[in-house]
Amino acid sequence: MGGIAMKLTTSAAAIALLFAVTGATADTVKIGFISTMSGPLGGTGNEASDGFKLFLDQNDGKMGGAEVEMHWEDDQAKPDVSRQAADKLISEDVDIFTGIIFSNVLLSSIKPILDSGAFYISNNAAPSQIAGKLCDQNFFAVSHQNDQLYEGLGVYMQEMNFDNVYLMAPNYPAGKDMMAGFKRHFQGKIAGEVYTAFGQLDYSAEIAQVRAAAPSTVVFFYPGGMGINFVKQYQQSGLMGEIPVYTGSHGIDQSILPAVGDAAIGVNSGAIWSEFGDNEANRVFVEGFEKAYGRIPSPYAAMAYDTARVIDAALTEVGGSIEDRDAFRTALETMDFSSIRGNFKFNTNHMPIMDYYMTVVEKDAQGRLVNALKSKVASDLEDGYVSECKISG
Repeated sequence: MGGIAMKLTTSAAAIALLFAVTGATADTVKIGFISTMSGPLGGTGNEASDGFKLFLDQNDGKMGGAEVEMHWEDDQAKPDVSRQAADKLISEDVDIFTGIIFSNVLLSSIKPILDSGAFYISNNAAPSQIAGKLCDQNFFAVSHQNDQLYEGLGVYMQEMNFDNVYLMAPNYPAGKDMMAGFKRHFQGKIAGEVYTAFGQLDYSAEIAQVRAAAPSTVVFFYPGGMGINFVKQYQQSGLMGEIPVYTGSHGIDQSILPAVGDAAIGVNSGAIWSEFGDNEANRVFVEGFEKAYGRIPSPYAAMAYDTARVIDAALTEVGGSIEDRDAFRTALETMDFSSIRGNFKFNTNHMPIMDYYMTVVEKDAQGRLVNALKSKVASDLEDGYVSECKISG
């Protein structure tokens, strides 16, 4: 009898230990943040990581009551480096991935991430393939589907009867998607459409082509260091006063404005968010960011912060545990989420439905360059690929 009792006691202790370990795991969520944090485009990822970190700092390092274990990786804007980082984090049993800025980088890594059973909740990149035929039950885009950022701009320029527009973007998936989004709503004449090398920093030849084409307007998409150089060189060419430029918010945001300076004054952009957005969540974010980092946040920071808030809201719905993946996914799909942008919900392809605005660069009362709100141009705008998506478990 004694031997049997000893075995039962030992088994009970082992089971209790197993439950204790399981409980600790359930209350800790592993998040992998892969982003571009070095090189000419590194400002984008550093902005995003600062936005994400701000939410964690404001909430004692927790989301939905769960402890968060962060895994940070620099992809250097290189697809192969991103894939290596993704494989490393998959081996470390990361539950949720986020952070990637550039779509070519995301496309190199997304399949193994999703195949592992993890979630990818995007703070920026959301290429057309993943919005449409390659959509996945565990991929959610908090920021925007790539096309959408320029769809609002296309709506505005069509309504304002623009014509003879010249398009410029980097030759990679997001560049093609952005211009496709613009053309989906803009029906006027396209004077030219140029795709430059990804990461290119000298645009003198392309600006000469613009001068020769003599369009009424240039619509461009150049994020990070590409945008800094393009706007500076365009202004130096003397064309800024002759042929105005329009862009999406990433082309003239707070990661670019300090380096460009007054050359950016008067540039109009299509936007999904503004530092002047009038809601409490946005005020908490903007004031917190300026206090923590001493600068105005960019959309990269804003979308990463909102992504953290989405994860927090979904984890709150499921009691802080991500063990039941189906329950967490349902929470993401159905939760009542109050975005820093205001109006927001996920569509059936897990891309956002939201409002779009126009902003214009000017100086605020403190003499800082800001993207001031100009007007709302679209409400509850869906992406153009939702009908192609058939999400299945």
